[in-house]
Amino acid sequence: MYPTFVIAGRLRRDYLLPPVGHPLIDVPGGDLLYAAAGLAVWEGSVGLLARVGEDYPHEWLRAFEQRGLDTRGVRILPEHLDLRFFQAYLDPLTPQRNNPVAHFARLGLTYPKALLGYQPPAEVQDDRKTVEPASPRPVDIPEDYLDASAVHLCPLDYSTHNRLMPAFRQGRTTTLTLDPSASYMIPAAWADLRLLLQGLTAFLPCEEEVRALFWGQSDDLWEMAEALAAQGCELIVIKRGGHGQMFYDAPARRRWEIPAYPTDLSDPTGAGDSFCGGFLAGYRQTYDPLRAVLYGNVSASLTIEGSGAFHALETLPGLAQARLDSLAEIVRQV
Repeated sequence: MYPTFVIAGRLRRDYLLPPVGHPLIDVPGGDLLYAAAGLAVWEGSVGLLARVGEDYPHEWLRAFEQRGLDTRGVRILPEHLDLRFFQAYLDPLTPQRNNPVAHFARLGLTYPKALLGYQPPAEVQDDRKTVEPASPRPVDIPEDYLDASAVHLCPLDYSTHNRLMPAFRQGRTTTLTLDPSASYMIPAAWADLRLLLQGLTAFLPCEEEVRALFWGQSDDLWEMAEALAAQGCELIVIKRGGHGQMFYDAPARRRWEIPAYPTDLSDPTGAGDSFCGGFLAGYRQTYDPLRAVLYGNVSASLTIEGSGAFHALETLPGLAQARLDSLAEIVRQV
């Protein structure tokens, strides 16, 4: 049976030194998994779309399947792909991705042999023609994934987003949400971004990306949200970390501010991705976009209370619903 939801993104091999708790060395990660877990807090039937190399641990894929995730959309290439990702925190809000040797030494930890030769991600560049090796292609989409009614695209290069969107629209997808890559959230890419926004259900950038896009043009986030919606996107949600979300409902012409659910922060890794997964689940459950933002908010709150892509799924039954009910009482229309 085809999955109800499909999420396209990247799988990683994470090496995390979180602000609180033990190091995570060579564990499953990537925006795709965090988004899938955020969705799975509320709904099942999730298909994963990604590319990995032949060196990616196959036992991880089996573990994903045991959690109810459909991995038929994970294409295993007959080559090595370096999917390592390192991140350390100087404090809960200051992630660092450079110089892992220094961070392990700072904490008195033995440097993992598996990280030898690791190179941090290159600085974001405006390259809208390059397709990253680990980015999924339309040819990777299993035929029955095109029957999924709801699809979310995690941050990927512009070319991949531009190719995946029409591929899903040719199927039965009626709800399409997008978390952009910082690489094309720049003024010079505005004309290309407009093409992605046309007919999009929801655009889910973070505040830093939106400000970079409108650099030198506006300092008003609501003005920016309306400008984005004017390109043909129904719903704009600006993720603001610990400050929650700003939500602009274009059809209703309403603005909402949603505070982050108050909880103890252990590790913010993947919070934005988890939000996107929760948002998609909430929207398909209720078709109430404000309610969908609350679903995403709760998914993110569960994610940051611990470390690892699946931490949100290890909480007490009923906790997510209780948080949803509590959060609904403190949203504010602007």
